[in-house]
Amino acid sequence: MIEGLLADGYRVSTCSRSRSEGIERLQGHPEFGPRFFWQSCRVGEAEEVDAFVKASLEWSGEDGLWGLVNNAGIAQAGILASFPNAESEKILQINLLGAIQAARAASQHFIARRDGGRIINISSIIGSRGYNGMAAYSASKAGMDGMTRALARELGRRSVTVNSVCPGYVKTEMSSTLNTGQLSQIVNRTPLGRLATEDDVLGLVRFLLSDAASMITGQCILVDGGISC
Repeated sequence: MIEGLLADGYRVSTCSRSRSEGIERLQGHPEFGPRFFWQSCRVGEAEEVDAFVKASLEWSGEDGLWGLVNNAGIAQAGILASFPNAESEKILQINLLGAIQAARAASQHFIARRDGGRIINISSIIGSRGYNGMAAYSASKAGMDGMTRALARELGRRSVTVNSVCPGYVKTEMSSTLNTGQLSQIVNRTPLGRLATEDDVLGLVRFLLSDAASMITGQCILVDGGISC
């Protein structure tokens, strides 16, 4: 998603716990590097999230902040009765609390600038449908969708839209833990007959960031190939 937005001409700030090969490649890219900012940050730790947003705003200068994409997340499967509390707390801290912290910091900037903006929360169909063995993850995404609807009301008069993008299963590292039989079962239940790709999600993010989406807010939009029909 980051590379796609950079290719569209956006300036992009992002964070992660540690620097990856992908981050180093983008930093050294002759075209993307000058428009790309990275800082180490543990999403879910409020002080670190605030520091990252502050550093991003200082780096962006007069351009300020136009859009926030809450894309940090972890998933771990397990029946709740035997699922460790510490793991549930970690999922909720990163997926939900981290998104709330980032949205809070971005909202302060949007309110001060009065130039409008976009908040896009990357949620999941599991937040509305649930899934066996995914109680904590489902709760984190359902909470994110609730935040989307509430924050859309808070920020609407500031011309800031807030929406959730809710993919089905996507070909990412998270879905790589599923075996061939599980993946085939999901594909067979999907009317379009395939898993979503990161480009499918990116297409909707692009639209929601654009002026064409200025009248869309408070929505949880599915990108699942019709599996929720």
